[in-house]
Order: sequence, then structure tokens, then C-alpha cells
Amino acid sequence: MRPDRRLDRRTLLAWGAVGIMGPAMGASSPRVLYQGELLADYFQIYLRDEGHPDLPDDYTDEALSRRMTASRHAVLIHTARNMTVPVRVIGHDQRPAPELASWQQVVEAGIRCPSGQLVLAGLTDYAPSAARLAVPAGALGIRVGMSGLDTLSEDGLEGEDRYVIQVWPGAEPQGVRVLKAWSP
Repeated sequence: MRPDRRLDRRTLLAWGAVGIMGPAMGASSPRVLYQGELLADYFQIYLRDEGHPDLPDDYTDEALSRRMTASRHAVLIHTARNMTVPVRVIGHDQRPAPELASWQQVVEAGIRCPSGQLVLAGLTDYAPSAARLAVPAGALGIRVGMSGLDTLSEDGLEGEDRYVIQVWPGAEPQGVRVLKAWSP
């Protein structure tokens, strides 16, 4: 963390707790599937079915402002920095209730994951060595909460941006839905 930035309540809520995006109604406890840093080369990280390497290619201004694009088997998440960014992926048994107050941007989409393995990586990462996340095979919902988007340094290399991804079974692919939009 840069010394000129204070940790505020929003940052602590956004990064410090597993259940911050809302409880999964009647579900077992959320599970952290991944926590670490990824190189968001070209401002992008992705989640895709292990058996389907093709990524979404929708690069319209509208798609970029949503900060997520989706195809049948993958989502691309558009980050605030072209650097290494912190990412947490949380698995749920069913769709958790959205908790929008802790986030600047919240988007969700559905994909198909017939293999039961999601590949999580930065756009130019070597796919064979990328993280594999075990998930229920079939339709999946994916929600991304983003915070700290307004904390970037002048050169865009430093920042407190965070990305928390929730995954749950049962959401059919129907495009990207913006639950909360942030604009600089």
C-alpha cells in the first residue's frame, strides 16, 4: 500500500471478508477458490472452461465500460491497471444476494463450464500453468465486485484496486449485467 493512502472502511470491507457480496441464502459457507495476484496484461484477466480456450472478443466502448465481456464459456474482466492486481475467487452453492454498497462496480454474467474446471489467468499468462478451480460442471454464474478503482497513481502503475469474483452453479449464459456502475 502506498503511504499516502489510508485504509478506509470500504477498502477493508471490500477485501477483508469472504461474505461481503451478500450471504448465499440457505447455502453452506462460501469457499475461497483462489486468492493471489495476477498480471492483468492489457488490463485483462479471464475465467474460462478448461476445455474451451476461446475468449470473448467484444471490445466495444460499451463492453469496456461494463468492465466485463462474456462468451458461452468464458468471461474477460477489464481491470483498472495494466499491472499485477489482487484477485479473490469465492465459490457459493447458489447465487448470493448482491451487496452493492461495498463496491464501485459490480457486474455478472453466466457461462457454461462442462469440464468442471475453470482456468483463471491474466490475458498473456501461459495457460497450461494457470490456476485451475474446481467448480460444479454445467451452467455457472459469475459476479465481479471491483473497488479502489479511484486510487490509481498518476502513471496508472500503483493503486488499491481489488477484484473479488463470486462463482455459483445454475446461471445460464445471457450476456453481461451491470448491477452497479462506476465512472471516473
